[in-house]
Amino acid sequence: MKGIMYGYVRVSTKEQKEDRQLTAMREFGVDAERIVVEKLSGKNFQRPRYQALVTRMDAGDVLVIKSIDRLGRNYDEILEQWRWLTKSKEIAIVVLDMPLLDTRQGRDLTGVLVADIVLQLLSYVAQTEREFNRQRQAEGIAEARERGVRFGPERMPMPEQFEAVARQWWDGEISGECAAKSLGLSRRTFCRRAKEWGLAEGLTRRIVFSC
Repeated sequence: MKGIMYGYVRVSTKEQKEDRQLTAMREFGVDAERIVVEKLSGKNFQRPRYQALVTRMDAGDVLVIKSIDRLGRNYDEILEQWRWLTKSKEIAIVVLDMPLLDTRQGRDLTGVLVADIVLQLLSYVAQTEREFNRQRQAEGIAEARERGVRFGPERMPMPEQFEAVARQWWDGEISGECAAKSLGLSRRTFCRRAKEWGLAEGLTRRIVFSC
């Protein structure tokens, strides 16, 4: 099958490097100006650069990817996309890490069957790996929270007098509005942080003034 050869390189985040994929593309003979790099998750195929690439490709062109998980990580969608590219658009696909997945060459019935089995197996592995990564990430976050690690933007430090004023508020000696003003904080910020501090200290509120 003759046609223009394009390379598709994908990494999930901006921090990840695409160097190894680019090197593999160049060594395979893909022209640098025909390599598309995208930094997005492979959870689906709603990726602008990928969509633009396959839209401009014609029958007989060749799409080169380093591994099947660079195409995507959703089992059903990978299989559907593969069939659409190879059957409907008549685009050939080459997976560099798996020579069996090279649709440029004519194959007998056995070869096609083996390629289909390999594709389904690799697509399944790609999705399960993504699910395991998400599970490990969730477990890691939960463990970190148990250790007291906080996520999100760094919290604003409280003034030196905060604990003394917060204790007065917990003892009902001062209102939340007055306490906030004395510390130069908004009423909302003081009340939220004072409640957190008091609960951590095991205090019991003597409700006289409310926030």
